[in-house]
Amino acid sequence: MLRVVGDSTEVAVSEDPRHFAAVDLGSNSFRLQIGRVIDDQIYPMDSIKESVRLASGITSDKRLDEPAQQRALAALSRFGERLRGFDKSTVRVVGTNALRVARNAPDFLPLAEKALGFPIEIIAGREEARLIYVGVVHSLPPFDGPRLVVDIGGGSTEFIVGRQMKPLLLESLYMGCVSYSERFFPGGKVDKKRFREAETMAGQEIERIAAAYGQVGWGEAVGSSGSARAIAELLEANGLNPGGVGGITWRGLESLRSLMIQAGSIDRLELRNLPLERLPVLVGGVAILYAIFSGLGIERMKYAGGALRLGVLYDLLGRLHQRDMRDTTVRHFKRRYHVDLHQSARVEQAARALFKQLNRHPCNLAVGTKEDQERENAWRFLQWAAALHEIGLSVAHSDYHKHGAYILAAADMPGFSTEDQERLAKIVLGQRGKLEKLAALSKGNPLWTLIFCLRLAVLLCRSRDDRPFPEIHVGILPSGVGYEIELPDAWGETNPLSAAALSDESALWRRVGIDFQIKYRPAHLVAIA
Repeated sequence: MLRVVGDSTEVAVSEDPRHFAAVDLGSNSFRLQIGRVIDDQIYPMDSIKESVRLASGITSDKRLDEPAQQRALAALSRFGERLRGFDKSTVRVVGTNALRVARNAPDFLPLAEKALGFPIEIIAGREEARLIYVGVVHSLPPFDGPRLVVDIGGGSTEFIVGRQMKPLLLESLYMGCVSYSERFFPGGKVDKKRFREAETMAGQEIERIAAAYGQVGWGEAVGSSGSARAIAELLEANGLNPGGVGGITWRGLESLRSLMIQAGSIDRLELRNLPLERLPVLVGGVAILYAIFSGLGIERMKYAGGALRLGVLYDLLGRLHQRDMRDTTVRHFKRRYHVDLHQSARVEQAARALFKQLNRHPCNLAVGTKEDQERENAWRFLQWAAALHEIGLSVAHSDYHKHGAYILAAADMPGFSTEDQERLAKIVLGQRGKLEKLAALSKGNPLWTLIFCLRLAVLLCRSRDDRPFPEIHVGILPSGVGYEIELPDAWGETNPLSAAALSDESALWRRVGIDFQIKYRPAHLVAIA
C-alpha cells in the first residue's frame, strides 16, 4: 500500500488496481468503457464510442443486413485492439435489442466474437433494465425514496423503479430512437402529424405499464443514455427550461417539440449545441420522451451519466467477489418453485463428485477447457442445474424436465444472459429421457459432460434418501468422446433397479454416438466424495 502524504492528511492508494472493461453493443452505438477498481469502487479511465446504427440495419424480415454487419465488425476490431492483453475474466460484452430481434444474430455472433476477441452475451430486456439501474445508482448521490429510471436506447426503452440499490419494477418496451426516427420521421422530416403518430404509438406501449408504475410511485425521475443527455443539453443550452432549471422539464420538451415542427426538418433546426452525430435519431428520442412524460405524469427529469456500461462493470466486479446476481436468482427460483431442498442438495453433492473426477482425467477433451477459470464456470452451471433440476414439478410430474427447461429458457432470470439461460435449460432438459432431443450438440460440446454428471447424479439419488453412495469411479474414454464408470460388484446385486437403469443409460448414450461403458469390480460401500 502506497501512502501519499500532504500536510497532515494521508491518502491510501492501492498498489495494483485492477482494470475491468464493459462493452455495450447497443442498437444505436457500440461503447467500450474501461474502469479502474480501487477499494470496491470503479473509476472510469477510458471510453470509446462508435456510431454503428445497428437497428437501422434490421430488415423487414428481422435480419441484420450486410452493411450493418460490416460497420459492427469494423468497430469491434478497433475495440479488440484496445482490449488486447485483458484477461477474459475482466471483460464483459453485452448485446441489446437489435441483436435480440435479429434472426441471423446466431450467424453474426461468431464473426463478431472473432473480431473483438471476447465472448458476447445477448441479454434480455429486463436484465438490461437491471444493469442500467445498477449503473445509474452508482453514478448518483444517495436518495431515500424510490427512483424512476428511464433509458431510451436505439431499439428499446427500459423503465425501472427502485429504492436505493434494489430495483422494484423492471420493464423493457419495444420502442427506440433509431426505430422511431426511421419509421415516423424518414429523411428527418418533422410535422405535427408525424409527432402525433409517434407519440400515440409510444403512448400505447407506455399504457401497459403506467398503472403498475404509478401505484409504486417515485420521488425523482432520472434519464440515462445518449438521448436523455442530448435532450437535456439542448434544453439547458437554449434556455428552454422554465427558470433556467437543469435537466429535462415538461415545458422544455414542449418548446423543443414546437421548434422542431416549425423547422419542418431536423436539418433546418437552428439551436445551440446540436449533437450532430445524434441528429438523425434525435427526433425519435424526443417523441418517445414526450410520450413518457405525458403517460407517466412526469414534470421534471434529471440526467445521470452512469447507465448500462457502468452497471455491467459493477455486476462483473460483484461476480469476481463472489456476489454473483445469478446465485441470488437461483435461490429465489428454489423458493418460488418449491424445490425439495434436501433432494437438490443430494443431487448437487453427487454431481460435484462426478465432475471433480472427470476433471482430473488426462483425456478430458469433452470439457473442452484447460483453464481453472473455465472449469469453475462449467461447474457453476452444473451446480445451478442441480439446484433447479426439479422446478418443472411445479407444473406437472409428467415430463417435468421439459417443463423445467422451458421455465429456465423463458423466465426473467436477473444476472443470466439469454445464452446462459439456454445453456442451463439444455442441461436440465438432458437430465432424463432420450438424448436425441439434444442431438444438435456436437460430440465435443462441453455440455455433454455436464449433462452426463447431472443424469448420473439424478439416477444415483433416485431413492431420495441419505444412504451412502457406492464407491464409484468415472472417467473419459481414451478416445476423448464417451464415458466409463466402475462400480462394486455387490452394488449391482443389491440394487437391481438402479443397475438396470444404468444399463439402459448406456444404450441411450450409444444412440447419439457417445459410448458409455459400465464395469463392475469388488469394492465396499462408502460415501461418494
